[in-house]
Amino acid sequence: MKTRSGLLMGLCLLLAGQVVQAQVKVFACEPEWAALAGEIGGEQIKAYSATTGLQDVHHIEARPSLIARLRQADLLVCTGAGLESGWLPVLQRRANNPRVQTGSPGYMEMASYVNLLDRPALVDRAAGDVHAGGNPHIQLDPRNFIVIAKALAQRFTEIDPQHTKDYESGLASFLERWQAALARWDAQAQPLQGMPIVVHHSSWPYLSRWLGLQRVATLEPKPGVPPSSAHLSKLLGQLQNNPAAVIIRSPYQSARPAEWLSERAEIPAMELPSTVGGNDAANDLFGLFDDIVQQLLSVAP
Repeated sequence: MKTRSGLLMGLCLLLAGQVVQAQVKVFACEPEWAALAGEIGGEQIKAYSATTGLQDVHHIEARPSLIARLRQADLLVCTGAGLESGWLPVLQRRANNPRVQTGSPGYMEMASYVNLLDRPALVDRAAGDVHAGGNPHIQLDPRNFIVIAKALAQRFTEIDPQHTKDYESGLASFLERWQAALARWDAQAQPLQGMPIVVHHSSWPYLSRWLGLQRVATLEPKPGVPPSSAHLSKLLGQLQNNPAAVIIRSPYQSARPAEWLSERAEIPAMELPSTVGGNDAANDLFGLFDDIVQQLLSVAP
């Protein structure tokens, strides 16, 4: 009996291992794409995010742990538009995984599925950290997730055709819930139309377009350049004549410039999550936009 039980247990473990191995391994550069992959793929995928909501994704180290993860991945999902250009090519080269090289079926850039804002007429390093293809922070307009979700579901079916129906079902469920959430956010956010804001970095144009926010100033004198005392003083004079409703920064950005300006201009400063995991409330895609809308409403005129 012991021998038979041992054989049965061994067979169960083997079968369980095969089920785990059957999962599509998704390496996401950012938390929003790992979250979206989970919404669509469910149990058929295993998603890993290379970054967290508390990190500046422009500046990530190609650590050995990331290389090992990418070496095992079936699908690499990133924003693109130059956002990860400082570290992703190093990861791809060192991982030496042909499935996820640029141009392969196992590589996706989500920025290629949406219209990018802020395309520069001229790319000049003197202008700061400017992205030649346009602003890459596409995750802050929830409407972008509709077309991106469809593209991701299609890629899942190409990589793992035996679970096509599961991916189609996951996509349909996500889109139904997402459209309902969009309608709710749009209704709630009506008081935000035209609200003037100050931002730390040019991370928020997609959010501003969606909600009708008006950016009146930026703490950074140039993208990626820390604000100097002289620049902040200039902004203070500007805001005294044309006040804003709030100063917005991401969790990974220094609070000191926003707090300095907030105290002197008597404008509230706010840390908004820019992706999933940016704070405790933004624990998934739905929580991310729930929290953003509610925080902004708390300072609406």
